[in-house]
Amino acid sequence: MGSANGLMGYRGKQPLLSFGVISDVQYADIPDGRSFLGVPRYYRHSILVLQRAVQKWNNSQKLKFTVNFGDIVDGFCPKDQSLSSVEKVVREFEIFNGPVYHMIGNHCLYNLPRDKLLPLLKISTLDGRAYYDFSPVPEIRFVVLDGYDISVIGWPQEHPNSIEALKFLREKNPNSEKNSPENLIGLERRFLMFNGAVGKEQLEWLDSVLQDATKSKQKVVVCCHLPLDPGASSKEALLWNYDEVMDVIHRYNCVKVCLAGHDHKGGHSIDSHGVHHRVLEAALECPPGTDAFGHVDVFHDRLLLFGTDRMESTEMIFTP
Repeated sequence: MGSANGLMGYRGKQPLLSFGVISDVQYADIPDGRSFLGVPRYYRHSILVLQRAVQKWNNSQKLKFTVNFGDIVDGFCPKDQSLSSVEKVVREFEIFNGPVYHMIGNHCLYNLPRDKLLPLLKISTLDGRAYYDFSPVPEIRFVVLDGYDISVIGWPQEHPNSIEALKFLREKNPNSEKNSPENLIGLERRFLMFNGAVGKEQLEWLDSVLQDATKSKQKVVVCCHLPLDPGASSKEALLWNYDEVMDVIHRYNCVKVCLAGHDHKGGHSIDSHGVHHRVLEAALECPPGTDAFGHVDVFHDRLLLFGTDRMESTEMIFTP
């Protein structure tokens, strides 16, 4: 994980902007359980983590917005409660005194199809896509990727994106259970049904946004539910075509940080081009009375993540 030594020394300086972060709330009104690796999961407590996050963000009175990194409701949520549970969590986010920017994760899509989910999350894009960008101050642009653009989750079965994803999975994962990485070697272990890919149109869109950001002399923060660098994440949690996405990002010098969720333990790496990758720890895995959320201060030359409890504080200094 990145050094947090510089965080206190920078506190006296005025950031360009500050924003809140939380990931993988995965709320469900069900008893506590465990992941397939045996890690405890606290389904009812997770919404309390979110409530404390919103209260703290509001009390700070300096945060311009908040970013939710996906998976607000768990896949084990009873299907007759999916809609009401998503609405319940969204209401908690809406108590925040400012905009909330959402992205979709696999657990969101286990509960609701895109056409139901995106309006609830106020993600308004063309043809059910869930990627977009925004610039809260002139110097900084945020790019939110749709990591389930090509996916067997969330699209109708007959949708071209779903068909493409199924064909891809059949080629890459020979197991009858497509969420099993058995016999998959190294980075091939990412080819699982609960992951997805960024499609061709989205890659072209990303390229044009980064071109524009470069012309505008903006620094860019890329956000995606799925991690984009093997150094920050387990192999099983990576975006299927993270390499293609990073090829586009590395054409430019404007992207300084990539933030993600999905891999609940969290992580931090700096890739070969000096881009920081920070995967956020999950709210779902906080035992009662503990938290995993934070806020980020953005400066001209670095991002400072101030975490709470199980979310580790991290200093991310930009390369020139």
